[in-house]
Amino acid sequence: MPFTVATFYKFAPFPDRAAKQTEYRALCETHGIRGTILLAAEGINATIAGTEEAIATVLATLNGDDRLRDLEVKFSAAESLPFARLKVKLKAEIVSFGQPDANPAEVVGQYVPPEEWNALISQPDVVTIDARNNFEVAIGSFQGAENPHTTDFRDLPDYMRDRLDPGQHKRVAMFCTGGIRCEKATSYLKQQGFAEIYHLQGGILKYLEEIPPERSLWQGDCFVFDDRVSVTHGLEPGAYDRTCLACGDPLSEADRQSPHYEPWVSCPRCYASLTPEKRDRQLARKRQAEGESRAGSR
Repeated sequence: MPFTVATFYKFAPFPDRAAKQTEYRALCETHGIRGTILLAAEGINATIAGTEEAIATVLATLNGDDRLRDLEVKFSAAESLPFARLKVKLKAEIVSFGQPDANPAEVVGQYVPPEEWNALISQPDVVTIDARNNFEVAIGSFQGAENPHTTDFRDLPDYMRDRLDPGQHKRVAMFCTGGIRCEKATSYLKQQGFAEIYHLQGGILKYLEEIPPERSLWQGDCFVFDDRVSVTHGLEPGAYDRTCLACGDPLSEADRQSPHYEPWVSCPRCYASLTPEKRDRQLARKRQAEGESRAGSR
């Protein structure tokens, strides 16, 4: 495939993030890179795409910064650029959690490499929690994992306070797409007095890259936040190739054949909440997008 997708993050101090924003934007624009880079005082979080040579050049430059020298990058391939543009943003957090005391640079759970993950989560005294949001869990997760039914990562602390007790739940394992959400979540649990806290190193993406289907405990697809929508084992394209333009949930071919699916208006999962007012708003968005598309093609 002609394009390389690189996903990475690092919790490290970035007091110079405003200057780095300008530097990284210029670097990526020079090499035709698209995607998103988030910078905060606590670190960097990015998914970028471009030619293999361009990605290698950008990563080599980032590695020249001592803070990013040991950057762990997850690679995948794409037939076309999965991002429409480049965004380099300054944020309060590189992943929004809303718990200032959760500091992965100071304390974090124990990393478990993909080849050891199956053995860990198969043990009966281990509580395995999917740290992602409900729409992500709906299309794929690990066998036996708990779904917190959150709509936003900021909801997860409430779930953990209600569900978990450090005196009762001695061993907790967590996982997420690329690992970054678990950094915050396991740091939070450590600070709440939980002793044995584990998380999947490199996240689901690293597991799917390294563990073959015949040895895998993963079921379904893994949602990704770009135009690929979902991937499966070997980071091959999954069964979901677009999202609902009304609610953002991933759509399978079966979803698109449903009588409750109407482009721009609803899908089987959001149809029940569709009101005449929402239908009108979505159709207005559709007309606006089509008008912009026609204007851009002149």
